[in-house]
Amino acid sequence: MDDLVVVRVFTGPEGTGGNALGIVYDGPSVAGRPARQRLAAELGYSETVFLDDPASGSVDIYTPSARLPFAGHPLVGLAWLLRHRGRPVDVLRPPAGDVAVRHDGEWTWVTGRAAWATGRRTERFDSAADVDALPAPPPGEGWLYAWAWQDEAAGLVRARAFPRRGDSIVEDEATGAAALLLTAELGRPLDIRQGTGSRILTRPLPDGTIEVGGRVTL
Repeated sequence: MDDLVVVRVFTGPEGTGGNALGIVYDGPSVAGRPARQRLAAELGYSETVFLDDPASGSVDIYTPSARLPFAGHPLVGLAWLLRHRGRPVDVLRPPAGDVAVRHDGEWTWVTGRAAWATGRRTERFDSAADVDALPAPPPGEGWLYAWAWQDEAAGLVRARAFPRRGDSIVEDEATGAAALLLTAELGRPLDIRQGTGSRILTRPLPDGTIEVGGRVTL
């Protein structure tokens, strides 16, 4: 489709990794939840976001099998694209609520709440090597964020994400909502190295919200 843009979100410093994101820039061109769900399944990205109103920042987010009230990597990717196209916004509005947006050099940041990252479970492993050794997906059911300290003093985390919801996404390369949840649980800023080469930065804010930031590329 002509208005579909694909970006990679949370890339590493050399452009490595990054989670592919489908952005339907003209969201109203795909009307209704069933049609959007079918398109998200057909595209097969971990998430597809529909921009419904650039002026208000209204957006709608889907995995191949479900609609999401909030997700980090679609909002970071869309915020970056709007700025890249000369239409920067200060806020995006998924169903969960208002998400503040800011840019700092090559980093794009969005702000969310841990309560919005529902249905996910974090599990700490003894070492980064243990996380790396996990099969994709590990045995069990339910959304799993497997992590270990790579350097606890520096806040450096090794992580992998397994949705385990029965659709085409076996492992999520980079996940903002799960990173936000882990940050809330640990109560400190994190530098997360996820998947094959992605990087996610997070930091708790005084009002209880959490910022999630990353690099984006077309």
